[in-house]
Amino acid sequence: MLAENHLFIIPVGAGLIFAIGGFVMLKYPPKNINGLYGYRTSSSMKSKERWDFAQLYSSKEMIKLGLLLALSGMLGLVFKPEPETGMILGLGLMILVVIALIIRVEKAIKNKFKS
Repeated sequence: MLAENHLFIIPVGAGLIFAIGGFVMLKYPPKNINGLYGYRTSSSMKSKERWDFAQLYSSKEMIKLGLLLALSGMLGLVFKPEPETGMILGLGLMILVVIALIIRVEKAIKNKFKS
């Protein structure tokens, strides 16, 4: 049963949340630097120009990586690991996507603003 397959549920659910969150940020980006909403790191909050770039770039990356994460959940349809193993693999995929998002956005900020 799919509801018991964590290798399917976690990546697909988290991936769809990432993609929807990225779409919302793309359509309604935060206007000003703030500590509540948007892609908030020390490098993205250094200036308004960096902030605006980081919001646009991170929202597009969230959509791409979220869809990729959801697609990777299809592994759960092929492989049927034990529940504990599936949970570890599903959470591991989700953590890898979060790390990839941060690395990609920070690298893009560094390349664009070279400071």
